[in-house]
Amino acid sequence: MRKVILFVSFFVLVLCSIVEFGIYLNFQRVDIETSIPQIKENVPKISKEHYEATLFMVGDALYHDGVYKDGKQSDGTYSFLKNLELMQPIIKQYDLAYYNQESILGGTNLGLSTYPRFNSPQEVGDAFIASGFNLVSTANNHTLDRGEEAILRSYSYWKGKEDVVMAGTCDSFLCQENIPIFEKNHISFAFLSYTTTTNGLSVPKGKDYLVNLYSEERVFRDISKVKDQVDVILVAMHWGNEYQDYPNESQKQIANYLASLGVNIVIGTHPHVIQPIEQIGDTLVFYSLGNFISAQNGIHKLVGLAPNVTITKDIVGDQITIVNTSLAARLTYTYYNKRYLDFKVIPFSSLDSSILSNYEVISNQKKQLVESYDIDIEWLT
Repeated sequence: MRKVILFVSFFVLVLCSIVEFGIYLNFQRVDIETSIPQIKENVPKISKEHYEATLFMVGDALYHDGVYKDGKQSDGTYSFLKNLELMQPIIKQYDLAYYNQESILGGTNLGLSTYPRFNSPQEVGDAFIASGFNLVSTANNHTLDRGEEAILRSYSYWKGKEDVVMAGTCDSFLCQENIPIFEKNHISFAFLSYTTTTNGLSVPKGKDYLVNLYSEERVFRDISKVKDQVDVILVAMHWGNEYQDYPNESQKQIANYLASLGVNIVIGTHPHVIQPIEQIGDTLVFYSLGNFISAQNGIHKLVGLAPNVTITKDIVGDQITIVNTSLAARLTYTYYNKRYLDFKVIPFSSLDSSILSNYEVISNQKKQLVESYDIDIEWLT
């Protein structure tokens, strides 16, 4: 019995010792943990922002007398909305919509005229604005057709239009030095326009501001002013040889020079027919969009290219990246009847053989031409 009591007592003593030792270790752990400073991660959060703006483009609006006479109303006024009614739903899908106003909008009071010295009703501009266009180029080979007065009338007209950006002509040197800059969807743009020819007509002495004539010096100076102020530089170029399917050496040289200056998109016009698209580094070059509307004869002068591109801006911390993505395009056709009436621009998706008998063959030919410089493009219907 005594042995049993001694054993129990010994067991209790050992158990108490174990418990006390455990408590001691626990306190020691707490003391150690509380004595070590807690290190918290303090990694700054990197801000990320993403913006997009869509740009739609077409070529020349060349209002021969057949086109503007078709728009004359019974009361003597003009309306050209009918020309664009089939394109309007497409145009209005985009944030920005560009076209080249080839024939000067000097207005009816100056006296309307056709080839070779154009002057068009200002109601042409009204129709294009109402249809969704908000970027217009006015520097081209017909800018000087009706002289200084027509240019100033055109300039005054465009400057009176809200939410429309015009480039290419001015009323002073101060105006010419102020490159158009605007913002869309948190993306800033500079818009410039130049022509390489004025059909042999001279700019009035001391008034070079009336039309932007291309030179490397002028372009370098203009782009240097804005390249650190904007995200995207758009340049409209009136260049090349008329009715040629491919760009000439001068166009290629200018395109490469503009790319070297950091231009993002070059929009070409003047040949009156479609030419290929080319990617030069980060610069997307549309050598010629062809005619958008005119009364010219010949199927190739009646088919235009209407591309669109999505411009993306990504901000990660203090790094800004601008990329042209989602290049796509449509073909358009200018319809008019045998009496030069009922002018309208029709997307190829709305054509059938009753309007243009071989439209599918033409479509395939033009698509191959546009893609001939290995450009990746989606064709829209």
